[in-house]
Formats: sequence, structure tokens, C-alpha cells
Amino acid sequence: MNDIQFKTSYLAETHEVQNQPQPLQDYNVYLQDLALREAVAREDGAWAEGELQGFGVLAGSQEMIELGFQANENKPILHTHDRYGRRVDEVRFHPAYHRLMQVSIEHGLHASHWTHPRPGAQVARAAKFYMQSQVEAAHCCPITMTSAAIPALRLQPDVASQWESKILAPHYDHRNVPADDKMGVTIGMAMTEKQGGSDVRANTTRAYPLGAEGPGQAYELVGHKYFVSAPMCDAFLVLAQAPGGLSCFLLPRWRPDGSKNPLQIQRLKNKMGNVANASSETELRGAWAVMVGEEGRGVATILKMVSMTRFDCMIGSSGGMRQAAVQALHHCAHRSAFGKILSQQPLMQNVLADLVIETEAAVAMTMRIAGALDRSTNSEAEHMLVRVGTAVGKYWICKRTPGHAYEAMECIGGSGVMEDCIMPRLLRESPVNSIWEGSGNVQCLDMLRAMGKSPESVAAFMAEVSQASGADKRLDQYVAQMQREFADLADIEYRARRVVEKMALALQGSLLVRHGDPAVADAFCASRLAGDNSGLVYGSLPRGVDCGAIIRRALPMAA
Repeated sequence: MNDIQFKTSYLAETHEVQNQPQPLQDYNVYLQDLALREAVAREDGAWAEGELQGFGVLAGSQEMIELGFQANENKPILHTHDRYGRRVDEVRFHPAYHRLMQVSIEHGLHASHWTHPRPGAQVARAAKFYMQSQVEAAHCCPITMTSAAIPALRLQPDVASQWESKILAPHYDHRNVPADDKMGVTIGMAMTEKQGGSDVRANTTRAYPLGAEGPGQAYELVGHKYFVSAPMCDAFLVLAQAPGGLSCFLLPRWRPDGSKNPLQIQRLKNKMGNVANASSETELRGAWAVMVGEEGRGVATILKMVSMTRFDCMIGSSGGMRQAAVQALHHCAHRSAFGKILSQQPLMQNVLADLVIETEAAVAMTMRIAGALDRSTNSEAEHMLVRVGTAVGKYWICKRTPGHAYEAMECIGGSGVMEDCIMPRLLRESPVNSIWEGSGNVQCLDMLRAMGKSPESVAAFMAEVSQASGADKRLDQYVAQMQREFADLADIEYRARRVVEKMALALQGSLLVRHGDPAVADAFCASRLAGDNSGLVYGSLPRGVDCGAIIRRALPMAA
């Protein structure tokens, strides 16, 4: 009997878990990110240190991380009609999504830089957005649109006076009720149509005046929108053809009399990534809206919003890189193979350090533009830097993120492909910011237009880059090559990606040489700017790079 019991017990003990890391959770996302903390301090955000540390605790908590998983495991569901057959056009979300939205809004990710403007306000807000993007990126879409709507609405003061206080309020209310019944609202955007895509001037949606015409007046819109981001927002900035040309409108989900506005959702997009947030195809069947900005100047008006969302794409992709890097670093610091910790093995160190270099270059550029946004109201040079730097940064950082996510996944190995790991979500999310809000080609062409229309923007960019002149010979040589690209205007549209890539690397190199960790700056110049290093594959850093120092600097404190 004892022998049988012994054998049964023995057979039940198949193995114990060894050589596996604990989950990366309950750590301070802000305190463990030296590159972020340094950038916040140098861009006038040191006053927010305590606030950011507190938000870092929240963003790294097990509770918030679990909310991110739950929101993505439970996609939003469209209900076009209620059970009695009435049209409701309601998208229902999992409670985890609403909790994430609540946290972001209550902590001012949508509004703090508008409600409390001061040096470093954009920087502090960007730091929070960067951290929250690492928890769950999809819900950040309505957060950024709500934030970005303010500059466009302020072109129409009478409309702004009706909406701005609720847009900026720290209250989240997901109910499908008129805005008058809420303390806080969110704002979405609807530009794209089937036939035009990025070419919004090809839009066919018509705007019919209900009385007097022009800015601030009421219209009814008839047509379709192929991508409506976050269709449960309380109002949307929309483009439509008015009698005087393509114009911008604010279209609420409810009419002023409290009746439902006929903005009718046809279906939700079946997206590869960004799945916790809804995107929809929508018909406008006489939907009430009010014109914002000058008639016929709709593109210029809505670009006030789009330029801000493009900056948030930089933040979100930088945050995605950081989360991918810390997941790889954490795993490799606790995983052994072939008799040695992974993060101590030379080839793995090459890969990990390369991932960190890319991440620190991205956050340096992003936070520099955040600082320029703060200063742009009083400095034309900073305004011009924002104009150029946003297009360059949006192109390059977002373009680099998918490869970065994949490489981090490979560091983790087979477990990194499993859906109970965050890496598949990061990989699926990684192309979104590059494609939406102006794809790579659109950003490059926008850059060429800026160079042609505003030569002073190029001068501002060069003044920024040249601040590192003489500090690193490799950077100096690269900047000289970039200037030769500028000077050669032959087939420049064909070469636009090459030009913008060089601009991005030159700016990142300048920032890291001036402000970054010396080991990171040296490795960046050696791998991105010098010799024949193409950087197409992570883990091809040249000899002489202090990989160990770079890795130690970036390790999450929980590790």
C-alpha cells in the first residue's frame, strides 16, 4: 500500500517551473525609465516629477495590466437597434475599456496641457500618454482625438464656447445620451471615404445649409464615412462639401432638440490591431452639424486636429517600443540557456542593446517635440521645429516600431507568440500609428511641402541639429550628407523617404550626443550614422559598443 501511494505521488509530480521569469507587474513605469525621466527634466517638466511617479505606479500595477488584456480579449459589439426596433447605433465595450478611459481622462491625458498651460505642460502630458500607451494603446485613440480637437474648435469661438468646458472636464461618461446630460464628453474624427482615402479632397459627402450659411451655421450632412474612429464619442470633426467647397463640421451624436442624429453605423471594422477600440463605417443621412472654420478651408481646419494626433502617434509608438524592450529585457535577465543568463550572452546583448538604443532615440525625439510644443506659442523657431519634427518623427518612429516589436518577441521566444503574453498585442498594434493619421508617404510629401512653402522650417531644423556640431565626427559627416540631399532637388519626391530618414537620424543623433547617455549616443552614431551599418536587422551593432552598460541602464526595476 505504501509502495502504491509512493508511486502515485511520484507520478503526480511531473515537474516544477524553473528558469522562467515572474510577470513584469507592480513596478513603477516612470521611475524605471531613465531615458524618459531625463527627457522630462531637460524639457522643463521636472515640476511634474511627483505626479509622474504616482502615475508610473498605476501604469505598472497588476490591475492596470490586467485591464489591458481584458479590453483586448473582449472586442466592442455593435447594436444598431434596440429590442423594440428603434435605431440606437450603440457600440458596447467591456468594463475594462471604460475603466481605462476613466483613468486616462481623470488623470488629464486629454486635457491637462490645455487646462493648465505652463512650461513643460505638453511634456508632462506626453510622459503620461507614453506610459499609458504601454498598458493599452487602443483606448488612447479617443483620448488623443479629444485632446487634439481643441485647436480646430478654437478657430470657431462660438462653437468652442459651447463644447470646450465639457471636452476638457476630467469626467468620463460612456452613456449613449445627449452631451447636455453629461459632465464630460469625448470627440472623434471622420474624414476618410471609400473613393478617396488620404485624398480627402475627393470626398463626396454633401453639406446642405439649414438657413444662413458659413462658419458657426447649421447644416445637414448626407454621405458616408469609411473610417469613423471611436464611434461612441459624443461628437466628431467631419469633412463635407459645402456650397463654398470642402469644409469642416462638428457633428454631435444627438441633435440640439435631444433627438438622435442620423449618423448611422453600418458595421464595425474587423481590425488586425487596435481591437479594444471601435472603428466603423457610417452613413450620414441628414445628420445635423455646425460649420467650424472658414467655408472651403476644411482641410486646413481639420489639420489643426490632425497635426496633434500625429504627434500622439509618435508618443504611442515610442511607448510601444519601450514596452517591447522592457519585456525582452525582463525575460532575458531571468532566463538561462546553454548554461548562462541570456542577457549576459554576447549576441543577445547585441540585440537587447540595439532595441534599447532605438527606444531611447525615439523618446528623445518625441519629448523634444513636446518641449517645442510648449515653447511654440512664444517662439517662431520652436513652432517651425514642431512643423518639421512632427512629420519627420511620425514617419520614422512609427515606421521603426513593427520591426522592433518583432525582434523583442523573438528575444522571448515561443512564449512571446502566445496570446497570454503582451507581445502579440504589441506586434499587432505596431503598424497602426504608421498607417493612420497620414501614412509614411503622406508624411514624406508633407515634409517636402513644408520645405517648399516654409524654408524657415528647414532652417529651424538645421539650427536644432547643428547644436551638436563638433561633438561627434560621425554625426557631423552624416549631417553634411543630409544637407547634400537637400541641395539636390532632382527627383526629390522619388527620394522623399530617403531624405526624411536622414533627417530623423540626424535629429536623433544630435539629441543623443547632446543629452543622452554617452554609451547610447556612441552606439547610435556607430550603428546608425557611420560606415555601412544599415540598421535593417537589430543586433548588428559594431565592435566597441558597451552593450552591458546600455542594458543595465534600461532594465525595469522589477528585474
